[in-house]
Amino acid sequence: MCKGLADLPATCLKSAKDIKHKIGFLLQKPDPPQEQKALKEKEKEKAKVTVVNRISPAETETWKTSFNNLIKNDDGRRAFASFLQSEYSQENIEFWVACEDFKQTSVDKMNLKAKMIFEQYVDADSPSEVNLDSATREQARKNLERCDASCFEEAQSKIFSLMEKDSYRRFLKSKLFLELSQTLTPNKPCSLEKKGKQHISDHSRCLPSYA
Repeated sequence: MCKGLADLPATCLKSAKDIKHKIGFLLQKPDPPQEQKALKEKEKEKAKVTVVNRISPAETETWKTSFNNLIKNDDGRRAFASFLQSEYSQENIEFWVACEDFKQTSVDKMNLKAKMIFEQYVDADSPSEVNLDSATREQARKNLERCDASCFEEAQSKIFSLMEKDSYRRFLKSKLFLELSQTLTPNKPCSLEKKGKQHISDHSRCLPSYA
């Protein structure tokens, strides 16, 4: 009959603990490699694409007349951001939007927000570094010392021009824009729509958004 753990020899107790440790180790799932984690995160982001808005043909026509019309329109900006995400260059539109938001920031919060934008998008090797020349980057750094609404004016202008001359032209020729510009047949979902989601009625436009 078992007399309890206290009566067992020390060697038995040690062996029991070793066995328990080994079983626990075998039952643990190894962490996936960093690359696999990153890939899964990207897949999750792609899965978030859904059809949420209906856009009139007249609205998409204005997007073709100028990049400014596109980027200043809420639906147009979201569509363009989705296109940039497919090209892995969404940091450009994110920076531009951050600069627009910064201009509306109250004076007492400007210094903190300016530093956050600089460290996120402007500084060399920042997490979402945008493509700026060294002179513009350095000027933005100096502007932090006398922070005001024009702190990122030059940098924002450079990124605007970059998107206008490059990404905007490809966007107008993209499958996404063509689908937004064309009349869809009744109950035919846009190719960006997730399976099992709502259908789009005739004379509507689908637009991806991120939840």
